[in-house]
Amino acid sequence: MRRFPELLLALALAAGLPLLSIAAEPDLLAPTPIASVLSEPLSEISGLVRSPGREGVIWAHNDSGDSARVFAITPLGESILPTYSRFTAFGDTPEAGKEQWQGFPVLNAGHVDWEDIAADEHYLYIADTGNNSNDRRDLGIYLVSEIDPTASTRTAVIQHLPVFYPEQTEFPPAERHFDSESLFTFAGRLYLITKHRGGGLTGLDFAPGAHLYRLDTRSTETPNALKRIDSHPAILGATGADVSPDGSRLAVTAQDALWLFERPASGDLWLSAPGSRYPFDRRVLKQLEAVTWLDNDTLLLANEQRDLFRVDLADLPAPAAP
Repeated sequence: MRRFPELLLALALAAGLPLLSIAAEPDLLAPTPIASVLSEPLSEISGLVRSPGREGVIWAHNDSGDSARVFAITPLGESILPTYSRFTAFGDTPEAGKEQWQGFPVLNAGHVDWEDIAADEHYLYIADTGNNSNDRRDLGIYLVSEIDPTASTRTAVIQHLPVFYPEQTEFPPAERHFDSESLFTFAGRLYLITKHRGGGLTGLDFAPGAHLYRLDTRSTETPNALKRIDSHPAILGATGADVSPDGSRLAVTAQDALWLFERPASGDLWLSAPGSRYPFDRRVLKQLEAVTWLDNDTLLLANEQRDLFRVDLADLPAPAAP
């Protein structure tokens, strides 16, 4: 939606006003939902990731309060379930004598506050790193076997990696900067982006700023220190992240905007690389929670209200000032 009406411009010219006195607000990102997830068990989407090896498969999970399970959906939000389970279960449309498919249980996992999911050719990675009150001491990342959702009924944890922030010495700390809802993989490593909070009501009070952490060790016996490698002063409440299949861009969703960062010229300081901010219309995107790349030029976004949005990079409005 254009925020600089032609009528206002005409009035300014007629009155002889200098055009610089009238500031144009940026166009807001407001894509039309392409679909809504109909599966009732997938009730509060918190993470999305495209399967790297199975065409048309998107893995998703719920936010805190759910059991340890993942869901397979198409890019249009349609449930994918094992073929032989269709004799007794339905996906999205009720069928007489059948119960609704409840997703794929993740064996040997707990679900405290799952906030994002990532993938590579080896595993699905689930970040149990939600930390609204910044008082958790049991943060971790699950490495999960990626199954064929048309043939298997469950999956299992291969490894659990306990993690911690070396900078955090109090639980909760004075500065609540140790909550992460954003996980991505790059060059064989795992990365987390933190969401910062102010001093107000937990869950609603966000402060600008984000830190990028890298996981350099993968011990299953002792907690792994997350290494802070980069920061950004303006990202407001990061909620999801994913790197494009070709590794050229990082997408980060936040409370008020979509961010796109170019691949760093060297190394992995993604938040210091050239980036663009696309403010979005909260009336349309609502509580935006998850992002994944469908291909190198197309994003799939999801909100907690279970709406799915397709965003083509070619259709993005002009970015706003960071």
